Amino acid sequence: MKKNKIISTILIIVCLSLYIYTTMIQYNIYAKSVSTGTNRYVNPIGRTVGLKLYTNGVLVVGMSEVDGIDGNKYKPYENSGIKEGDMIKEINGQEINNTQTLINIVNSSDGQEISIKYERNNELIYTNIMPIKGKNEDYMLGLWVRDAAAGIGTLTYYEEATKTFAALGHGITDVDTGNLLNISNGELVTAQIVSIVKGVKGRVGEIRGIIDNGYKIGTIESNTGIGVYGTTTNIEFINSIKQKEVEVASRKEITTGDAKILCELENGKVSEYKIKIKKIYKNSKDNKSMLIEITDEELINKTGGIIPGMSGTPIIQNNKFIGAITNVLLNSPTEGYAIFADMMMR
Repeated sequence: MKKNKIISTILIIVCLSLYIYTTMIQYNIYAKSVSTGTNRYVNPIGRTVGLKLYTNGVLVVGMSEVDGIDGNKYKPYENSGIKEGDMIKEINGQEINNTQTLINIVNSSDGQEISIKYERNNELIYTNIMPIKGKNEDYMLGLWVRDAAAGIGTLTYYEEATKTFAALGHGITDVDTGNLLNISNGELVTAQIVSIVKGVKGRVGEIRGIIDNGYKIGTIESNTGIGVYGTTTNIEFINSIKQKEVEVASRKEITTGDAKILCELENGKVSEYKIKIKKIYKNSKDNKSMLIEITDEELINKTGGIIPGMSGTPIIQNNKFIGAITNVLLNSPTEGYAIFADMMMR
């Protein structure tokens, strides 16, 4: 598809990667610590799953010139104020829920100026754009837009008391803009692991999987800086994969030293692997709460350490859920970061 056309991408499959940098955005999130435990219980999962996300509007992910039917080049968006990362909410007063609706409205404008309502940093802004008729006789704005994304990651836990789940331990950002994806809803679905690419120093590996034939596990309701959350709808499936229920530890209960993770590297098989908690950042307000190291030789032989797709892998210490893997160090793939359980439990 040529760049001068509006890009209508109904579903972009992206790897929900671990952050690979040693610095990251600080999320202003307050998590209450409890000295003697949280009195909450969860079923750690550690299963590879698919996530389908649908945006609240259509996301602007790029811009390009339009080759007009008259042979000239145009930038219809140039003076509109719209930037990459903005979310288009309405055109001519009509709500925009997907890219096809946007395309239909623009094409029906017959070249007349249209009014656009878009959102940036939770602020609604109004502007106008004059669509340009392209060589293919469609009217265009010169904007690349997206209304959905999908990928794979790890289901961290299921809380039976509330029938809710959490995954990833970090938010899902748009692959083009780098911004946290503002979603209206989504689906948690089953996934199949296709292959594993080992990580090495200076290059991260990945878990490669497919979700095309996956069936629904639950409804995704929020995408936050500390994880993806929702409600379980397929209780029968969850009951077939959940681990033994354990108490959620407060950060004050976590100690440096031995721990274990629950991770799926073969379809349908969740295994325990040994790790060490190297450092604990008790005042952490982001998802780099603990520095961890993979020590299990079997896991290192299979993955090289921590790789994308393992985001959300639950960590158990002293038979309590203490957190989940979130980050990998680019130059030391056996090391990375994890989020506190009491923070992820919100």
